[in-house]
Amino acid sequence: MRLQRMRIEQLRQFRKPFVLDNLQPGLNLIHGPNESGKSTLVRAIRAAFFERYRSTAVDDLRPWGDSAAAPTVELDFEHDNRVWRLTKSFLQRKRCDLVVGTETYSEDDAEEKLAELLGYQYPKRGASKAEHWGIPGLLWVEQGTGQDIEEAIEHAGDHLKSALNSMVGEVASSGGDDLIETVRSQRDTLLTGTGKPRGDYLKLEKDRAQYELEIEELKERVHKYQEQVDRLGKLAQDYDQAEAERPWEDAQRQLEEARVRYQQVERLEQQQNQEKATLSQLQQNHRLLQQNKEHLEGLSRQLEGRKAELDRAERDLATAEAQTPMIAGRLQEARTAYEQAEKRRKLAGLLQTRQRLEQDVRRLEQQKQVLTQNLAKAKEYHQQLEQARQQARENRIDAELVKKLRATGNQLNEETIRSRTIATRLSWQLDAGASLTLNDESLTGQGEQQLLEASTLVIPGVGTLGITPGGEELASTRRKLKALEENLEEQLKTLGVESVEQAEDRLSAFESAARAVKHAEELFKSLAPAGLEQLASDQNEAEAELEKARTQLEATPKPDPKENVPALEEAEAAFARAGTALDKAESDERAHQSRLSALKQARDNAKTEWQRLADEEKSPERQQQLSQITTDLANLEKQQAELQASLERREREIREARPEFLKQDIERYQNAVNQLRQTQENRGRELRDIKVRLEAWGAEGLEEQLNEKEAEYDQCNRRYQELHRRAQALDLLLNLLTENRQALTRRLQAPLQKHLNHYLSVLFPEASLEVDEQLRPGTFSRGSELGQITELSFGAREQMGLISRLAYADLLREAGRPTLVILDDTLVHSDSDRLEDMKRILFDAASRHQILLFTCHPEKWQDLGVPPVDIQASKEQSILGEKSDF
Repeated sequence: MRLQRMRIEQLRQFRKPFVLDNLQPGLNLIHGPNESGKSTLVRAIRAAFFERYRSTAVDDLRPWGDSAAAPTVELDFEHDNRVWRLTKSFLQRKRCDLVVGTETYSEDDAEEKLAELLGYQYPKRGASKAEHWGIPGLLWVEQGTGQDIEEAIEHAGDHLKSALNSMVGEVASSGGDDLIETVRSQRDTLLTGTGKPRGDYLKLEKDRAQYELEIEELKERVHKYQEQVDRLGKLAQDYDQAEAERPWEDAQRQLEEARVRYQQVERLEQQQNQEKATLSQLQQNHRLLQQNKEHLEGLSRQLEGRKAELDRAERDLATAEAQTPMIAGRLQEARTAYEQAEKRRKLAGLLQTRQRLEQDVRRLEQQKQVLTQNLAKAKEYHQQLEQARQQARENRIDAELVKKLRATGNQLNEETIRSRTIATRLSWQLDAGASLTLNDESLTGQGEQQLLEASTLVIPGVGTLGITPGGEELASTRRKLKALEENLEEQLKTLGVESVEQAEDRLSAFESAARAVKHAEELFKSLAPAGLEQLASDQNEAEAELEKARTQLEATPKPDPKENVPALEEAEAAFARAGTALDKAESDERAHQSRLSALKQARDNAKTEWQRLADEEKSPERQQQLSQITTDLANLEKQQAELQASLERREREIREARPEFLKQDIERYQNAVNQLRQTQENRGRELRDIKVRLEAWGAEGLEEQLNEKEAEYDQCNRRYQELHRRAQALDLLLNLLTENRQALTRRLQAPLQKHLNHYLSVLFPEASLEVDEQLRPGTFSRGSELGQITELSFGAREQMGLISRLAYADLLREAGRPTLVILDDTLVHSDSDRLEDMKRILFDAASRHQILLFTCHPEKWQDLGVPPVDIQASKEQSILGEKSDF
């Protein structure tokens, strides 16, 4: 399909006829500035094909303010070696005529012929929308929609499949779709999308599982019933046998015998313990007597030792007394050194205090000077701040109102200029002495005026001419001028100024004052962040502290300069060392006195003990005690031998009785009695429980229940198997049909994939773009990157959308369908390198399709290799052509 010529009239801004002809079969670059009519031409083409001629929803085609207009579009195009001419009028003169060679179609027939040719449809009512546009909606790209291709493909899907059936056969056969949907519908009544049961099939599966569970439970209960019957017989036999034999009574007799034997052994152990205690007491008495004997016999040796200790104590005391004068001298020297160090430390502290006070005086004098200077500057900055604030108050004006006033003034100037371009222009050049009268104003010589309103021109000797500027646009301009002038006057009154320039000056002065206020505030706050009063208070406080420091300095005595006063740290260190030395001397003196006292006490104790032993050695009682102790020791040794023999005999008796085994026998026989009695009681209790349980189960009729439940399970299982086989068959059939349909779809995808790869290799080398079952571009891979086309950047998606549309156009052309590509300000988000690649793609596609490229940036497309069409120049030529015809 090749569009050769288009003519529009009374359509939006094209009130007068406008013709765009000489369109080339390949690439056509149509440019013009904003609001020059590019989008209007695209809208006219869309309206000619998509909108019903009798539609009332096309008011957007009407020129502004012209309710009597009848928007008309006339298109000449070539297809299948025949010339087609479409003429369609809307609103006031509703008409649609289509001439194809020698054939003529009108009204609805003409529109249906066009829809069938291009592959779209009309809405049942209202304006045409994207879902009706079909193939043209895919190939005709509106401004700002180049990246959105999924919805356009969806709307064109049926038309695409219909057009391409001739290439690969009935791939998109509706009969196959109906069969698949029928099978899918029947399968979906039994299975979910993931192959899980649903509906009756799911209910039967659950019922079947429930029956199996209940049957298993009944079988388990029947089995337990039989086990309980067997258990009852065995348990009754064991119970009767135990009652007859009564084994726990034999165990009880053995327990009593073991207890008697163990009590006998306990009595022997008690006797043994008593004799051991008696033997221990005899042994202790023997040791005491032996010690006394040794003590009496060793008294002479002790007397010699005590004499040696007394001599050693007297020598140590004499040595310590000789050291007393030396230790006292060291203590006195340490006290004298301490007193001198303390005096030097006080002098050093006094000197440091005086130096600190002198530094404080100098610091406070500097602080007072700085505060005084800051206070003076702060007062100066405060005065500047008040002056700036006064200037701001005098020039205060609302910036937003000034902005609106400026905008109104600019609009008034623009409308004034515009009025001059469309107003009726009256120029004159009169002979000397001749004159004319225009609206009671005399005109002489030569001059020029622009008339916006009806005027009267009086020509002396000729008559009166009435001049009425024509066109609603001029009247509208007059109204706009008047409204803008009134609005400007009202805004000037509101602001209290006489002109826009005065308002601008006041705003400039106000903003300058505001900046001065901010600068003065910053300077003032840098010196007096808390205010003038606080700064003055700080100055007074600094002055008071200065006086206080001077008073303290005068009250502090000045050390004698002749004295060599060390630094305070050195004096304190010397004082600390002197204190440490004094502490050590005092500690040594106390230790010496303590040692003297201890040595005197040791000497006295040694002397007393030596005297006592000497007196004791000479006494007659000592000899008598020694004889008595010898006799007592002989008697004790005899008694110990007799007790030792008795203990050994009893030890053998206890060991032969094995008391540890007797104790274990008692525990074993006691456990046996308890266990035998408890076992018999448990048998009796279990017998009663089993009898009650068997009576209850027998009343339930477990075997009858099991038979009934198995019959119900068989019936449910047969129905379940029927639905199971049906579900499996439908699922298999659906998979086979779907796989067959996918194979046919891949045959349809192959040629489209070929064309996509052709363009994609130019834009993205080594990249691939897969097409899904709905013929939509989907997965995009480039190197190690893999994702969906929707995940690309806006500019890349716009480029991918365009090459996809061109691939569809190639596919349609191979199917023998008409193609026309319209691009309205597309690829505006492409960088220079990508735009260069897209130009190659467009130039290549133009060898197979007619492409209408509308743009407001012709400089970006000047290397496209085709002559550009300037809409503005074409509009002027149309106007000149009409004048020449007139």
